[in-house]
Amino acid sequence: MADRTESTIIIDAPPAEVLDVIADFEAYPEWAGDVKRVAILSEEGDGWADQVDFTLDAGAIKDTYVLDYDWDVVEDGTGMVSWTMISATVLKALDGSYTLARTGEGTTVTYRLAVDVKVPMLGLLKRKAEKVIIDTALKELKRRVEAQAS
Repeated sequence: MADRTESTIIIDAPPAEVLDVIADFEAYPEWAGDVKRVAILSEEGDGWADQVDFTLDAGAIKDTYVLDYDWDVVEDGTGMVSWTMISATVLKALDGSYTLARTGEGTTVTYRLAVDVKVPMLGLLKRKAEKVIIDTALKELKRRVEAQAS
């Protein structure tokens, strides 16, 4: 699982606004096309979601899974939000992170993702699936944040 796919996008909004959209899990089905349902299972004492249950329908990959989140961010929204999968039906692993850095008036968001499935899949196909997931997620995140900022 050492192989990860990574992509970066610049969003025309401050990091805190990007972080707010990332942290608003209940709204994901409104803007993240493959996410059909989300439920926060637990929150940390600081108000950040700790464990979140997702239902995903990404064509080739359909699953319900629980992610455990780690929020290493500062007040202005910069830092890293990372997650590890703790349970799923089809997926064996879905581990990743968003890194948010201030860029002028905007935010550079770097998304890293490692996906593994229980059924055999060629590494090349797995990387391609990760790339599609990342590119779609970043574009949808950018669209959602910039629409809310305007």
